[in-house]
Amino acid sequence: EVELVESGGGLVQPGGSLTLSCLASGFRFNDYAMRWVRQAPGKGLESVSTITWNGDPAYNPELTKDRFTISRDNAKKTLFLQMNDLKPEDTAIYYCNIGDAWGQGTQVTVST
Repeated sequence: EVELVESGGGLVQPGGSLTLSCLASGFRFNDYAMRWVRQAPGKGLESVSTITWNGDPAYNPELTKDRFTISRDNAKKTLFLQMNDLKPEDTAIYYCNIGDAWGQGTQVTVST
């Protein structure tokens, strides 16, 4: 059974940084691309960033604007999202995703 467990969210002031993690199990993590998706209050799902099995990243430029970095540690079956210069509009629940499998999400709140 595929399981994805996100962590690392929290409350941060504008301009701050957070690193999200997603621990994966139940499938061959090394073989699959992974994705971070977010849902802001009252909005739909937005794809934030993807990464291939061997570490090639892609970003939603409208959302990230060079502020976010996706990475993975295949040995630890963990996906990361480093977020810098956070803005109030980054407030959302962040999910890691593969296919139709989703984690429970981790809340990121950017506020003074």
